[in-house]
Amino acid sequence: MGTTDLKGKRVLVTGGTKGIGKAIADELAKAGAQVIVSARTKPEERTHYFIAADLTDAHQVAALAKEIKDTFGGIDILINNVGGLTTPGGGFSALSDEHWEQELQLNLISAIRLDKILLPQMIAQKSGVVIHISSVAGKQALWNLNLAYAVSKAALNSYSKALATELASKGIRVLTVAPGATKTPPMEKFISDYAASVGITVEEGMKQLMAQTGGIPMGRMAEPEEVASLVHFLVSPSAAYLTGTIYAIDGGSLPVVS
Repeated sequence: MGTTDLKGKRVLVTGGTKGIGKAIADELAKAGAQVIVSARTKPEERTHYFIAADLTDAHQVAALAKEIKDTFGGIDILINNVGGLTTPGGGFSALSDEHWEQELQLNLISAIRLDKILLPQMIAQKSGVVIHISSVAGKQALWNLNLAYAVSKAALNSYSKALATELASKGIRVLTVAPGATKTPPMEKFISDYAASVGITVEEGMKQLMAQTGGIPMGRMAEPEEVASLVHFLVSPSAAYLTGTIYAIDGGSLPVVS
């Protein structure tokens, strides 16, 4: 029988100081893992080992990997959580080349870059788990709101699947978690900004945005801790036969069979 105990496991959570990333870091630490978090800025409260790094910068990624190797000897679990919607809505005509490059660097290339530099150590030890935090937007793009973001997450999904196939025989599992609307500060700001842009209340803005995706059958956004619970299971020995799969956690909102 499997276990969800992570005692002795070394974990890196990128974007691990806020929102979903912080919830994941806290959850895995409670399970016994030695947790390292990275982010561009130092958190107000340091509850885990922290390394400052902008993962869109190759030099900072190399420095991050070196500090992990020198301090911990490597990692057993990598949670690629860095990402976000940073480009304007309005469809293809509102997006410049720089917008596309920015979104791809943040949501796709940063994960690829970090995987490439950390995977050799996992391969050498013949064990490891990589989780890519994607989004249901990768399967349901909203052209007027998140086109570049959705495309970057769809690319991350495809990359993650291919990587899982390549690494399965080497003892490394690769999985993708795709949250839907989750109650985090960036999501709340996105809803507030959208509502302000069209001159409606935040509550009305939330209803309009959810209506575009078909609504949330469970009637609410996810809590970050709920996403963290799924990640905890997936990185644990209980999920030892799982790899290459995308797990949507969206309250039933994705209107497709996936």
